[in-house]
Amino acid sequence: MAVTSTQMASLIRTLLSGEAGGKTLQDYLASIPRLESLADVPSGTPVLVRGDVDAKPGPKVGDGDIRLQSMVETLKYGQQRGWKQVIFGHIGRKPEGSLKSVAKRIGELLGTDVPLIEDWYDDATGVQASVTEKIKQAPAGSVLVLENTRRWKIERVLWDASAADADKVAEPLVAFANQMADKVASVYVNEALSAGSLDSSTVVVPSAMKRVALGKYVAREFDGPMLRCQAATLVVFSGLKIDKLDDLSAMIARGTIRWVFTAGSLAMALRKADARLKGQNLCIGLAEAAGHEDKPYFIEESRVKQAEKMLTDGRAKGIRFVLPVDSILQDGRASDTIGPADQQFDIGPKSSIVFAEAVGEFIKTEAAGGRKPVAFHNGVFGMFEDPRFENGTKNFIAQLKRMKDAGVEVYVGGGEGGAALDKYGQHDWVTHCFTAGGTVLNALGSSPVPYLVALSAAAKR
Repeated sequence: MAVTSTQMASLIRTLLSGEAGGKTLQDYLASIPRLESLADVPSGTPVLVRGDVDAKPGPKVGDGDIRLQSMVETLKYGQQRGWKQVIFGHIGRKPEGSLKSVAKRIGELLGTDVPLIEDWYDDATGVQASVTEKIKQAPAGSVLVLENTRRWKIERVLWDASAADADKVAEPLVAFANQMADKVASVYVNEALSAGSLDSSTVVVPSAMKRVALGKYVAREFDGPMLRCQAATLVVFSGLKIDKLDDLSAMIARGTIRWVFTAGSLAMALRKADARLKGQNLCIGLAEAAGHEDKPYFIEESRVKQAEKMLTDGRAKGIRFVLPVDSILQDGRASDTIGPADQQFDIGPKSSIVFAEAVGEFIKTEAAGGRKPVAFHNGVFGMFEDPRFENGTKNFIAQLKRMKDAGVEVYVGGGEGGAALDKYGQHDWVTHCFTAGGTVLNALGSSPVPYLVALSAAAKR
């Protein structure tokens, strides 16, 4: 079912606008078929699997391959039905990265040989005829891997595009999508929870498919813990990127949140906004210094105003904002204030005490009477890779266990938060830890998950 340039341009405008058009996460999920809908696909049929292959497998199974393990149930489902599954996706952002070790580990997980097809695409001529022949020659039930999609420019076309570019970039993307359907497979399964970027393999290729579906793991993550997180009464937001304020605003707008804990750049904006609301001025150091506008830690004045509105509106609704009261600065010292030449790298010891006391209040008020509140934790409190700046994060990981032990459902958004849980705690300290932090923020925040938008549109066609 070939896709046209007009259809592709419309999809691109939708994706690049980042707007849901009134659709909720539930709406998108309801419109996308699940893997079981493909049960009638005959043995020997090639099936494209957008896999969660951005992994670095260690020397043995179970080391660095959690994302690859998440694909196993879906891959075995396809093997049992005799499909020729062709896995594709990327590793890292550098074009020279290879999926050689990933293909080897997938083979170890499945107990079968999984060949890597390297030169399957060319930027000048497109999908190569040789890959069609290799798939044709593969026996029913085979699993193959296409080399790192980001080696080729076609995968990265939408990275720097805007909605105004839709008509211009549609033509090469149409050619790519239709070639994938004609030369590789016309059935597509997304089993890549973390694939939140605007890669062509993720958001363009589905448009030319005859059938699309969500894999077992991805569907289970969205239908269960992801939707459950929408009922969160407590959120912990932290990290370097100030644009998380948008995601936090979207979560607050759902009306369930009553407690907000913040650290990182978010906290800097909120602390400055809080001081202004009290008629005071708070210096946040280099985060607001002239000459640092291009740095990831810089906080624009518009973000402080956004934070003021968030505090004012939120407190009027009874939301409790728990903000740091001190910081660990660049030289490792704890300070209640931040000088003009200073930069905060973690919350300070006083803040950890404030957070622990607030968690106690939350447990006492929200978990009383047999209720089972939900808490969502995202990010880390500082540059925890450096021992000088790890204590804020380390101390709060223990609070996650404290909440779960008190009957709270605790969800961790993956990414650095998941890495911190691995480093300072155990996975049974929380209810669930996602394997894809960015996707979780999209799902719960201000923009729809791009691949859900694409799959929904493809299913509708």
